[in-house]
Parts: sequence; structure tokens; C-alpha cells
Amino acid sequence: MAAIVTDPVRTHVLGVPVDVCADVLQAALALKQRGGGQIVTLNAEMTMAARADPALGAAIAAAQLVIADGAGVVWALARQGFRVRRSPGIELAWNLLEQAAARGWRVALVGASPAVMAALRQRLAEALPALQLVFNAHGFQKAEAWPELERQLLAARPELVLVALGVPRQENWIHALPGSRQGLWMGVGGSFDVWAGAKTRAPAWMGTLQIEWLYRLVQEPSRWRRMMALPEFAWAVLRERR
Repeated sequence: MAAIVTDPVRTHVLGVPVDVCADVLQAALALKQRGGGQIVTLNAEMTMAARADPALGAAIAAAQLVIADGAGVVWALARQGFRVRRSPGIELAWNLLEQAAARGWRVALVGASPAVMAALRQRLAEALPALQLVFNAHGFQKAEAWPELERQLLAARPELVLVALGVPRQENWIHALPGSRQGLWMGVGGSFDVWAGAKTRAPAWMGTLQIEWLYRLVQEPSRWRRMMALPEFAWAVLRERR
């Protein structure tokens, strides 16, 4: 019988850490209250990437909260006896923005294209007028510009930082930032594009059937090579001793 977990419990899927928790928003808020840290949203594709990329594996292992974003990870956890719901990172990130607006947190956004960032700022101003956006920078910066951007970001003392640089860059970048950092730091992949209206999420019925990956593949056919990680993940989990 699957166990119902109320407090976060750290376990592993194929050697990659993941935190089992009943309510990821409450877990993130509790982390913020404790001083903050890095949040990682783990799916099957990222799990396989972490097994092949030591830097990404180290970043995930060091993160203070790793949530089960993908259906594959939820399935693998169920085989270990944990009953959890899939927690899409895009939904947690938006919930945190709502919390930030309500609680007066200082917010920073990093990543996506210049056009998407401009549209996102407008969208947030309309949807969350109380949001305190203290720093934003698109992700298409020259290499030599990043040290100064990082200095400005840390000087802004943000309490919530959402980073849309793609996996593994966003996780590695957050992990490697120097000095002590307060607040919540979270990689959000393509969330900025969706919020800005540049892309759309899969219909709810596809989420229910756990085939959102197919919708993303139709939108971005070039992802097919990355999608090969899904059957590899399933086979690896089946082979792993229960």
C-alpha cells in the first residue's frame, strides 16, 4: 500500500534525489521561512541528464527542495511506495509569484528572449500589479556581461528568483552563483514563454492522461532526441531493484 506523506521526505529515483511532499507550495513557503534555497523541478528527462552530467547531478543534490514535476518521476516514486501527485513547476512558480505579490517579496526574473521578457513584464504588471519586480534580464546576454548582471542581481537582494535558461544551464547557474543567497531560487524552463503568450501549455486533458510531452514534441519537433530519454528512464526504473 502506498504511503501518504505529509512532511517532505528525501528519497531517490535512479540515484537522483527528489523530495516527496503532499503540498509543494507549502514546502516552498516553509523553505523560504527557513532562509530559502534552490528549488529543482525533476522529470524523467532531467533525471537521465543528471545521471550523465555530474555538474547537473551535483546541482540537484545540493538543492534544498526537489519536486516531482514529471509523470515518470511520480510513477517511479509509486514503485517505491510513495503516493504523490505530479507538481508542474510552471504552476508552483506562478503560485510563488502570487505569494510574492501578496507578501511584498522582492522578485527577480532571468532568462528567455528580449521580446519574451518585455512581454512578460507587461503581463505581470497587469496580472499582479502589487508585484515588486526589482531585477530582470533576458537570457541572450554576451558571456562577458554575466558577471556584472550577477553582481546587480545579488545586490538587489531578491526574495524570489525565477530563472528560465533551460536545463541544465539554469540549475547549474543557480548552484554556481557566489556568496550567500536568501530567498527562493527556481529554474522554470519555458514558463516565461507561456506566461508571455509566446507558447501555450498542453490542454488539461493531456495533462490528465500524462501525455503533455507529446504536445511539447508537436510544438517543438527538434525535441525528439531529448524525448528518447523517456523510454530509457522507464527501462532503467523497471530494471532497478524495488
